[in-house]
Amino acid sequence: MNQFQGLKVLELASVLAGPSVGQFFAELGADVVKVENLRTGGDVTRTWKSAGEKTDDRSAYFCAVNWGKRSIALDLLLPDAQQIVHKLAKRSDIVIASYKPGDAEKLKVDYLTLSHLNPRVIYGQITGYGPQNPKVGYDAIIQAEAGFMYMCGMPGGPSLKMPVALIDVLAGHHLKEGLLLAMLERLATGQGKLVDVSLIQAAITSLANQATNWLVANKLPGKQGSAHPNIAPYGDVFITADGKELLLAVGNDRQFADLCRIFGVDDMAKDPMFASNAARVENRPKLIDTLRSVIAGRSAPELVAQLDKMKIPGGLIQNMQQVFERPEARELVLEENGMRGLRNFAANVSAKLSLLPPPALGEHTQEILNELQ
Repeated sequence: MNQFQGLKVLELASVLAGPSVGQFFAELGADVVKVENLRTGGDVTRTWKSAGEKTDDRSAYFCAVNWGKRSIALDLLLPDAQQIVHKLAKRSDIVIASYKPGDAEKLKVDYLTLSHLNPRVIYGQITGYGPQNPKVGYDAIIQAEAGFMYMCGMPGGPSLKMPVALIDVLAGHHLKEGLLLAMLERLATGQGKLVDVSLIQAAITSLANQATNWLVANKLPGKQGSAHPNIAPYGDVFITADGKELLLAVGNDRQFADLCRIFGVDDMAKDPMFASNAARVENRPKLIDTLRSVIAGRSAPELVAQLDKMKIPGGLIQNMQQVFERPEARELVLEENGMRGLRNFAANVSAKLSLLPPPALGEHTQEILNELQ
C-alpha cells in the first residue's frame, strides 16, 4: 500500500506506543527514519527478551512495531547530533516523539524548536500524564491507575494486568487519529501543529461502558472474571466434554433462545428468570450452572459447528500457535529476509506488503547522513 508514498516521518520515540504509529505510516508507504540513542544502545525494547530468547539486537518485542523503518544512531546530547536531527526535521512531514516532559526541550527536539525550523511539521507526542506532569508513564502503571487492573481478575482474587500493553496500543491509535486530522488541516492551512496524547487519558477514554456503569448508573465496576457486567451469558467460559474451553457471547434474547434450542432446553428461554437479558444478568449464577451442565456433555467440534450454524457468538479459547493457524491471522503476517512479524494496520490486508525488516541499531546511519549532504 502506498497511500503515503513520499511522506517523510521522523520517529523520536521508543518502546511501543510511538513506534507503532511509525510502523503504521511505514506500512502505508511513508519513509520512516527512527532516531535511536547511541549512548544507551537504542530503543530499550531491543533488550526486552523473554527467557531463553536467542535474537540479535532486534528482540521479538522490538520487532512488534519497527518494521519498514530505517535506523540512525545518534547521541543527542552532542550538538552535532542535534543538528542532524534538525536537518531531518526540516524535510519531515511528521515527527513522532515520546520523551518525558522536559527531555525534548533539553535535547532541542521539542515542537517549538522543530516547528521554527519547519512550520509545516506535524509533531505528535505521547506522554504518560500530559506535557505538564513529569511522572514517568508506563503501561503497567497506567493499567493500575486507570481502573483496568481493579476490574481484572476473579471475584475476591488479586488484581491482574492484561498480558498485552494495551494502553500503549490504544494511545498509538489515538495519536494516529490526531495526526491524520492534523494532516487534513494542513491541506487547508499549510501549517503544522502539535498533537499530544497521554497514556492516562487514552486509557480512561477507553473504559467505555465500564466508565458509564459508574458515571450513569453509579455502579462501581469490580472483578467478575471474564463475565460481562451488562450481558449474560457473555464472556463466560465453559468446559466441553473433550476438555476444551468455550466462551459464549450471547448478545440478545433471540440468540439465547436459539442456544437453549441447541441444548434441548427450550423452556429455559421462557422461564422468567432467563427470558430477558436483564433477568439473566440478575440470575447469572443459576444461569451459568445450568449451562455448564449441558455444555459438559457436548464435544467442542460438534458444539462450535452448531453455534456457527445458528449464528450464535461463541468460540474456543486458543493459544498463540492456534491463533496463527487461522487464515485471518496468516494474512497479517509480514515476512522478509527470514524474519516474520505482524502488520499494525488491519484494513485492506489483501494488499501485499514489502517492508524493510526491523533495523539493527544504526543500520542506516551512513545512508541517511549521505542523503542530508
